[in-house]
Amino acid sequence: MKIGIIKERKNPPDRRVVLSPKECRRLLKKYPNLSIKVERSEDRFFTNEDYKIEGIEVVNDVSDCDVLLGVKEVPIKYLIPNKKYFFFSHTIKKQSYNRGLLQAILANNIELYDHEVIVNEKGQRLVAFGRYAGIVGAYNGFRTYGLKFNLFKLPKAEDLHDQLMLIHELQKIKLPAIKVLLTGKGRVGNGAKEMLKGMGMKKVTVHDFLTKTFDEAVYVQIDVLDYNKRKDGQVKNQQDFFNNPTEYLSDFMRFAKVADLYIACHFYGDGAPYLFTREDAKSEDFHIKAIADISCDIDGPVASTIRSSTIAEPMYGYNPIKEKEVDFKNKKAIAVMAVDNLPCELPKDASEGFGESFSKNVIPAFFNNDENGVLFRARMTQDEKLTERFNYLQDFIDGE
Repeated sequence: MKIGIIKERKNPPDRRVVLSPKECRRLLKKYPNLSIKVERSEDRFFTNEDYKIEGIEVVNDVSDCDVLLGVKEVPIKYLIPNKKYFFFSHTIKKQSYNRGLLQAILANNIELYDHEVIVNEKGQRLVAFGRYAGIVGAYNGFRTYGLKFNLFKLPKAEDLHDQLMLIHELQKIKLPAIKVLLTGKGRVGNGAKEMLKGMGMKKVTVHDFLTKTFDEAVYVQIDVLDYNKRKDGQVKNQQDFFNNPTEYLSDFMRFAKVADLYIACHFYGDGAPYLFTREDAKSEDFHIKAIADISCDIDGPVASTIRSSTIAEPMYGYNPIKEKEVDFKNKKAIAVMAVDNLPCELPKDASEGFGESFSKNVIPAFFNNDENGVLFRARMTQDEKLTERFNYLQDFIDGE
């Protein structure tokens, strides 16, 4: 079997890759019938020479490979017909800007496997960059807070080598006795928690966060039942919330009254209440001054996120009274960091972590006849048609 690692051609260039040089070498050692070629690229964190040192062939053309691995969407004109492709297609939610891409994939008889739908039997994702979004997002949250109040200046994450260097920079800063709120306990939330723990910040209970004052910076990590409550007053479990989101109201304001910096890493499901609305943000009780919205749902559960931001310009201000964007240093503004491709700022760690998961969970399926159904579940297209699991996209493809 021949695997080709393709050059990332979407702009701005993405420096991540599915398999690092060392991961490629490990796979070749484990699977004698496997060959790997890497398409030449000057944009990757790992250089062409890095791959050559590990004995991996670097080429200008990967069209003789059976399976092609990428990170971001492949521009239509670069699609190679009759191949198996793995990349984030950003089509499973019927994203209109990629309708043409999915149409072209079908027209070219390509088998598409979207990284986002590589899941186990329970539907849990097996490969993801979420942890690294949390790591970079938390760092950027403190960078935003420091710049808003002229307290300290952290370097941009993309200018640092790895997570350890990010933590080292955070350890240098002196924070006032602020309260940091972290929502989410999945991959993203726990990635952010790694940074808070790494910088030595004290973790406190929900009760203490809400009721006590401290002489040092502290944080609390909360989950859905901490910031939502049933309309009928009953106390149930998380599964009830996921099954019946419309039966709940937001209880987020009790945290917004005391928090200074908010790091948003939660998953937001259809029908769930917004954490806070634009009206909530207008309240004199709303105390949050800076928000790192890693989840980045536009005009959604975090009302101040009115647009995504970029790595080049990561921060903007939201004036809650006027409901308008302003300078993030404006006294009346909530400073917002809402970069939607945060793992790109940590390409080394993100690529290594993703590659380890891909090697563990996906590569074996090519050699064991897909005994766990990983490829079957992730296969979106085959023989110029959508597979059964993704038939719901047919009206999207038809332009309806």
